[in-house]
Amino acid sequence: MTPKELSEKARQLVAEGALLLDVRTPDEFRQGHPEPARNIPVQELQQRLAEVGPPGTKVVVYCASGGRSAMAAGLLRRSGYPDVFDLKSVSYW
Repeated sequence: MTPKELSEKARQLVAEGALLLDVRTPDEFRQGHPEPARNIPVQELQQRLAEVGPPGTKVVVYCASGGRSAMAAGLLRRSGYPDVFDLKSVSYW
């Protein structure tokens, strides 16, 4: 998908109720993020899954460039969240 297509799909999913999840560090998050985003650093995600919502919650995940979001998407899927969309980079929002 192109960055434009990723952006359109992510925005559509969030508009439909998906959680927008920023898996960058708190410092990166404070430097700027999309308004509806929730910050749970990828290193803490396993311990903070309850904050994502019940298994089955739709999630759009992103980070700075796509590496951490890919790790987070895999972890979420293995943890019972089948509807995970990896936006990759916050810049695509």
